Amino acid sequence: MALTDRTLINTILNECHDSVSAEHLSEDRTLEKVKTCSWWPNWKKDVAEYCQTCDRCQKENRATGKKFRMMIQIQEPKSPWEIVHMD
Repeated sequence: MALTDRTLINTILNECHDSVSAEHLSEDRTLEKVKTCSWWPNWKKDVAEYCQTCDRCQKENRATGKKFRMMIQIQEPKSPWEIVHMD
């Protein structure tokens, strides 16, 4: 059964994006989090709109246009000073 109550949908979006455990996730990560707990018609559009209208995200986050992905494996050096990395 799909959710239709707007108040409940906004509560879910708030918990998946704004809560302390979510820490204002990106749109992609918020989509993943919402997908695990609920569904309603046009949910992806609602998540995108919610993230794009979040005041805190608009003020603090710098849009990079990059999708999140797995970290890249770093080569292990075979001798001292062969490879130098900086975080």
